[in-house]
Amino acid sequence: MARAQGARAQMALAFETTYGVPPMSGYTQIPFTSTTLGSEQPLQTSEVLGYGRDPQAPVKDAVTADGSIVVPIDAESFGFWLTAAFGVPVTSGDQAPFTHEFRSGSWVLPSFTVETAMPEVPRYARYAGCKVDSVSWQMARSGLLTATVSVIAQGEEVSGSSSVGTIETVELRRFGHFNGTVTRNGVAIGNVVSVDLTYSNTLDRIETIRSDGKIDGIDPSIAALTGSITVRFADQTLVTQAINGEACALEFFYALPTGESLGLTAHAVYLPRPRIEISGPQGVQASFDWQAASDPVLGRMCTVTLTNDREVY
Repeated sequence: MARAQGARAQMALAFETTYGVPPMSGYTQIPFTSTTLGSEQPLQTSEVLGYGRDPQAPVKDAVTADGSIVVPIDAESFGFWLTAAFGVPVTSGDQAPFTHEFRSGSWVLPSFTVETAMPEVPRYARYAGCKVDSVSWQMARSGLLTATVSVIAQGEEVSGSSSVGTIETVELRRFGHFNGTVTRNGVAIGNVVSVDLTYSNTLDRIETIRSDGKIDGIDPSIAALTGSITVRFADQTLVTQAINGEACALEFFYALPTGESLGLTAHAVYLPRPRIEISGPQGVQASFDWQAASDPVLGRMCTVTLTNDREVY
């Protein structure tokens, strides 16, 4: 009997025309490192009395389909997750390279279908009506650069065969921590130790009464872009900004020698006043848990720019 192994698992994604209706074709193979996306249905313990000390049979509760997908941040496939998180980008360029600009604040977020495959069982789980709740990643000096994508789905259907047809494959051109830079108002920030950032759509599940146990839809609420930046304490620039309550623009940027690039610009970032601690003889560090807000000039909170050879998302 075959046993499932993660090394043989595959994932395919396609955007939907109608929410909750899986497309018949147009799927793309998505690289990933792990996933918890799945459906679960807990049991409600019986509260009925009068049958002795042993409980009666439990009752099934509501079905929930959601989870996280950890993906490499690369020059092409990561654009699918950005499209799902921000909406269809504004693309410029008559020929490669193309620049895709993703803007926060859209009220219309595309839904998509994901199929995860374990062919040796075989088990093919299809999740329709998916939307991205949040995308987060960390910048550091070393290690593998990945993003965690939180997904909410309408429901799960499991089959013994795939239903996605021919899958388009993409070339994996991965960004690394070595390719990353952080700038403040266009000037590189020195002494940065680490950065955490999370973009959230704050999705609201429409949990109506249905016989199939699925939700009716998913609506976006107020978006949020938050994170933290840890620096070696070398000057008062960030502390002064925090004390004065001023905003700055922070850009988190990656570039490959072959020309591909990815940059997220938070246009109006506010910093809290941090506690400066001296914990020993080693260097002193300061951590700022920042929040981004809508820029009054641009009319949006952040912009993500992806440059690659793909013409359309």
